[in-house]
Formats: sequence, C-alpha cells, structure tokens
Amino acid sequence: MENEPHSLDQKALARVLGFSEHNVGYAPRRVPNLMKPFCIRKERIFAILNELRDALYVVRLKGGDPLVFGRGGEEMDFLQQQGIQVKVIPGITASSGIAAELRVPLTHRGHSKKGGTYPLFVAENAADPATTLVVYMGLSTLPSLALKLMHHGLPSDTPAVAVERGTTPQQRMVFAELKDLADKITLVELVSPTLIIIGKVVALSPFWPHPVEEASTLAEVK
Repeated sequence: MENEPHSLDQKALARVLGFSEHNVGYAPRRVPNLMKPFCIRKERIFAILNELRDALYVVRLKGGDPLVFGRGGEEMDFLQQQGIQVKVIPGITASSGIAAELRVPLTHRGHSKKGGTYPLFVAENAADPATTLVVYMGLSTLPSLALKLMHHGLPSDTPAVAVERGTTPQQRMVFAELKDLADKITLVELVSPTLIIIGKVVALSPFWPHPVEEASTLAEVK
C-alpha cells in the first residue's frame, strides 16, 4: 500500500480515512502516476477503476469541477456500464474556491449587481461594468473575448485575473487590466487549467497590484 502521501491533499485524505471503520488504503504504488495531477489518460483511469471494483468502496478524488471539463460524466457512465454503483459528492466549484482563495468577492455592494430575472441576462450584459465574469478554460479565446467585451463597452482598465491550477501548491496567478491580461498571460506562459475572473471586484483582492482610487471594504450587512 502507499504509505507516504506526496501532497497536502493526500495527507488530509489519510486523516479522513483514519476515521473509517473499514480497511482502507491508497492505490498500490504499482499504478504509475496515480497521484500526479493532469497526467493520466481516460483509458488508464477506467482501467484503474475496474481493477479496484472488488473493493467495498473506492473514492475517486477529482480537483476543480469534476463535471465541468473533468470527464466525470464519462467515468460515471463507464462504472455504471460495469454494474458498479456510483455516488457523486459535490465539492466547491472552482470559481468560488479560487475567488475565495484570492479574497475576491464575486458579488460586492457597489461593485456588482444581481443577475436579473431571466436566464439570458449574463449573456446579453457580459460587457456591463457591474457584472463579474468567470471564464473557464479561456486561455486560447481570451484575446478575442477581451476585444469583444471592450468593443461592447467594457472599460479597458477593468481589473482581471487569470489563475492557473488554483488552490493547489502549483498555483500561479496574473493580475492585470483587461487590455493587458492576454499579453501578460503569454509572457509568463500560463497553461491549462486556468480560470479567469473579470470585473471590478478583482481590485478588492489584496493581491491586486494597482492602486485603487477609492478604498473599498467588505460591506457589513446590518
């Protein structure tokens, strides 16, 4: 069995498993790169899950949003086809988790407003300065997205941030005004998965590198 976890997440998992009444352990070391992020092909994951089918319980931990760009649906389909029962326990979505890690409030009094009363509000008002945009997997489309947003009226100096592998030890982040964000991302060579947040609320982060004209604090609800 794997006796030496290689990350903080695995150490936390070890403590959680210690509370279990069942015999538990990590996947054997003979499974290559099992705990190395972003490196296992879908077919290999299926093979690993199938090898462990005789266990009482198998916990498949996935970072970020497992059912958004995470192949979670494909893995569930595979397991169900093998007659294996599956239960998904949702965690914290990447947009909320990364924003909280950076202390960026996705909504903030005086900086953003409610999402409207109909589903197309966000799409039709994407260039609204009072809207916070969270973009998944947007590295390749950011240059054109930024141009379109600015063309439709979003100020070019709107605060923005791109976060690679957010909330992990490998996290890297780039803060910039919207007009400069794509170039700065290219300069530091961020890679996927990268989440992008665009909106005035980004300037509320203590990591925002530019001076803010009007000091803002989190509003106290009375």
